[in-house]
Amino acid sequence: MTAVAMVARLCLVILFPFSGLDKIVHWDQAIKQAESSPLGGARYMMIGGIIIEFATPVCIVLLWHAVIAALVLAVFCVATAVLFHPFWKFPGFWSGGNTEGAAHFWDFLKNFGLVGGLLLIVVAAPVLPASRHVTHHAVPAPHTPARTAPKTDMRRGP
Repeated sequence: MTAVAMVARLCLVILFPFSGLDKIVHWDQAIKQAESSPLGGARYMMIGGIIIEFATPVCIVLLWHAVIAALVLAVFCVATAVLFHPFWKFPGFWSGGNTEGAAHFWDFLKNFGLVGGLLLIVVAAPVLPASRHVTHHAVPAPHTPARTAPKTDMRRGP
């Protein structure tokens, strides 16, 4: 992995651990926001969200199950956008100014921008060199001669 690719992955996911930390530090406020969701289980959503926000960025940056981590984080971003940034519920969200609807609109779009970046990780995975996918023991070394039994001519006898 090149240094640029490492920096790109880091830039893509750097906000998530800070978001998880913010949920821990401001637990009561985070629970209040989670309770605004039409789904139940705010505490479980928060704990799951914190785990996702801490674990998946590490996996993505270190390329350890990065495709799975990117997919989990992408689904998390979609769910967060739809559940917690419903800009369509605010009349005049596009009318300009510093309105609550406008803030939700931009946060919604930012989440989908992150989804796009995470999906690029998913589609780029197959172009990694084969050495990243296959262990060296699975493929015989090119310098190893094939070992076969010597051929005998069955017509001539021993």
